[in-house]
Amino acid sequence: MAISKKMEKALNAQINAEMYSSYLYLSMASDLNSKALDGFSSWMKTQAQEELYHAMKLYDFVLERGGSVVLDTIEAPQTEWKSPLAIFQGAYKHELLVTSLINNLVDLAIKEKDHATNNFLQWYVKEQVEEEASADEIVQKLKLIGSQGNGIFMLDKEMGARAPLFAFPTGE
Repeated sequence: MAISKKMEKALNAQINAEMYSSYLYLSMASDLNSKALDGFSSWMKTQAQEELYHAMKLYDFVLERGGSVVLDTIEAPQTEWKSPLAIFQGAYKHELLVTSLINNLVDLAIKEKDHATNNFLQWYVKEQVEEEASADEIVQKLKLIGSQGNGIFMLDKEMGARAPLFAFPTGE
């Protein structure tokens, strides 16, 4: 059975939301780089890669179900934040939004009696639990540290240890 037009449209909107998430995290990475927090920036670049992966999973699924992928304009993200804490609070808030979008897709799949899409979306439901927990953990660490340079330096180093999904070009 092919995907319904209503479900196809909703999944296309989610592809756009995931692409926006990738843009947002790249923008956060850039701001962190400008503050000489390369470890935090590296963490955000990896997060941007994950969001792109999420978009491509949806892209492939829509096509696999006989639908069409329709790409739309990606909104420009914010470009500057006051502090690393503000950035990660923003990331956490954004993940809560994405969770609500995924939940809405699951609700639609159930309403449409689209069991295949509902099953597919369960991966995203589980992923969002991890995404929220990860961002919240960093927010809590940053709150504990406050604005102390040593703590920020140590956490920046820890954050830089997160392995990227693929290497970014270095310009060399």
